[in-house]
Amino acid sequence: MKIQKSLLAVSVLAALTSTVALAEEPQQTKKEKEEMMETIEVSSRGLISYVSATGSKSDTPIIETPLSVSVLTEARIEDLGAVTVQDAIGYVAGLYNGPYGVDTRGDWAQIRGVAPVQYLDGLKSLFGYYNNVRVNPYSLGQIEILKGPSSVLYGQGSTGGIINLVSKRPQAETQGEFWAQLGNYSRKQVAGDITGALNQDASLTGRFIGLYRDSDTQTDYVPDNSLVLNPSISLHASEDTKITLIGNIQRNESGSSTQFFPWQGTLFPNEFGQIDSSTFVSEPGFDKYDTEQDALTAIVEHDINLNWHLRFASRYSDSHADYNTMYGWPPVFAEDNRTVSRVSYLSRADANAWTTDVQLHGSVITGAVEHDLVFGLDFQDAYTDNDYAYGAMNPLDLYAPEYGQATGLPTEADVTDLPSTTTYQLGFYAQDNMRIADKWLVSAALRRDRATTNPEGGSATDQYATTGRLGAMYLMDGGVSPYFSYSESFSPLIGRDAYDNAYVPLEGKQWEAGVKYQPQGTEHLITLSAYQITEENRTTQVNDPDAPNPNGQIQVGEVEIEGVELEAQLAWESMDVYASYAYTDAVISKSNNPSEVGKTLSATPDQQASVWATYRPESWGGFKVGAGVRYVGNTSDGYVNYNGENIFLETPSYTLFDAMIGYEWDNYSFSLDVDNLTDKTVLTSCLARGDCFYGQQRTIMANFRYNF
Repeated sequence: MKIQKSLLAVSVLAALTSTVALAEEPQQTKKEKEEMMETIEVSSRGLISYVSATGSKSDTPIIETPLSVSVLTEARIEDLGAVTVQDAIGYVAGLYNGPYGVDTRGDWAQIRGVAPVQYLDGLKSLFGYYNNVRVNPYSLGQIEILKGPSSVLYGQGSTGGIINLVSKRPQAETQGEFWAQLGNYSRKQVAGDITGALNQDASLTGRFIGLYRDSDTQTDYVPDNSLVLNPSISLHASEDTKITLIGNIQRNESGSSTQFFPWQGTLFPNEFGQIDSSTFVSEPGFDKYDTEQDALTAIVEHDINLNWHLRFASRYSDSHADYNTMYGWPPVFAEDNRTVSRVSYLSRADANAWTTDVQLHGSVITGAVEHDLVFGLDFQDAYTDNDYAYGAMNPLDLYAPEYGQATGLPTEADVTDLPSTTTYQLGFYAQDNMRIADKWLVSAALRRDRATTNPEGGSATDQYATTGRLGAMYLMDGGVSPYFSYSESFSPLIGRDAYDNAYVPLEGKQWEAGVKYQPQGTEHLITLSAYQITEENRTTQVNDPDAPNPNGQIQVGEVEIEGVELEAQLAWESMDVYASYAYTDAVISKSNNPSEVGKTLSATPDQQASVWATYRPESWGGFKVGAGVRYVGNTSDGYVNYNGENIFLETPSYTLFDAMIGYEWDNYSFSLDVDNLTDKTVLTSCLARGDCFYGQQRTIMANFRYNF
């Protein structure tokens, strides 16, 4: 059925294409278009990307996109010494990476106060919770961040935005790399990447990426081991058709590095001192978070004629997670101010997903207006199943833990076979990027979606949404491009409210205005933006004893988020700078609980600022040195009761320093990366429910690379 729907989509779009092709004579050849495009001489070693496909589902210059888009290239990721996606995005404006501390289970972030949705090669990649595999950035050629609501092109999603991870692709030129890494926490890693032509005329190219890691973490008894295999192949089946297959085989062995420590001993003082950030709350030998995934992505690109082409992308992924953990809950000490009571939990989770996106791209000229058109259909079929069991409560002294005393831990035999859930989404979208008189750019898009939730043994629920986007930009002389835009998002909610009404989707709306600046004759790229977001239909407690479900919720909640962001990527012959600043004001504007109105969103810093600079003096051969500073402002979670007093829960701001030094000669390179140079212990956020989260301690990594 899934394959039939995909084939139907291709047939419909192909028929549409044939009709348009008969009606339109070719107006501009590819060669003519390429000659008209401005050529940018890049000498910044690929640190800055000027083109992104995420904002418009077509390769569009960032300077011509009336939205906030940030792009991290492969070279930038390497320069930052990032070993996870969460590490890589730490310098992006308006993005808070790791709001809940160091977590080996996944990459977490807040964009404009809201968690984003993650995509891989333009297809949604995460379904459900704690049943997916963490992507390794070594397999990525680029990370693209689209800020703000984006449902018009990507379907159900967050008001914060999306993070699109772009896989490395096969190249015709033979090249490769061997990478060895050693670090603290007993980190040992080897990786390799080789690509090139597989036949004489280079119509068949291949690539193979492999990585193996054996490592501990800053949390005692929690490993971070991984095996990644990424084979890929590209076939130029004809002059007009290219087929790419990308495989992913991944096995991760880890545990729960996030420990949910109480306020007392972290944010607030305790007579026994600060809880050590390495403290492990679970049980050695029991705790684990082991994940595995097998996935295959197919991308077909076909030029129908000189002005129209078809792009088909589809992925099937199969993921599984074995999750055993113990955590202190509720996150408060006993009367001795040392001991917490631990919940024991075991789950076996699966996620199988088939995602497809079919796009028809075309170029049409009507009078003085050039149209870049995109018509698309995407489909998601995701099966998630999480079977779990709880065990007995067991105490632990956080200041002098003694392990091996826990009893009544859950086993496989205790796991309850719970109903699975299958979700479907079918969406149709259209976009028109218009260039008027070579100065005005107008982007308009519209989408219609149906999202279906089908629980095993239950009744299917359909939710519908129509979302849109409109943006305009003026290309001034000198590389200045002011713009404004309006965009929408929706996210389905499962369940029924306190009055037995089916939930309607969360809806997001954003107004944004800004200016992008790329000085002529330079490689600098600067973006300044201001935005206002409203998220509606949030759930809130009903507080009605006469409701059919007095403990249920109703959808009257609303959040308003306002902010300003500045991001600058600057490149000279021997130095490049990546700088950002963000101010975020995210508050609950409507709630059925009056005490929540005016409360800021948790784990959302009011201000953030960062600068990373890399210096490569020509007179010093292959020497390079980099340094960065990251400032994270206060986060808060409203008023709470602590020791009988009503206090405002606020996590203090912090500043961290990073550094890199390296040398390159011939085909060899060596570098030393240090995150959190001063080994400062910080809290990334504290929540009203009672727990706090530690950030990353000093991390040191020595890298050796051989390129050929």
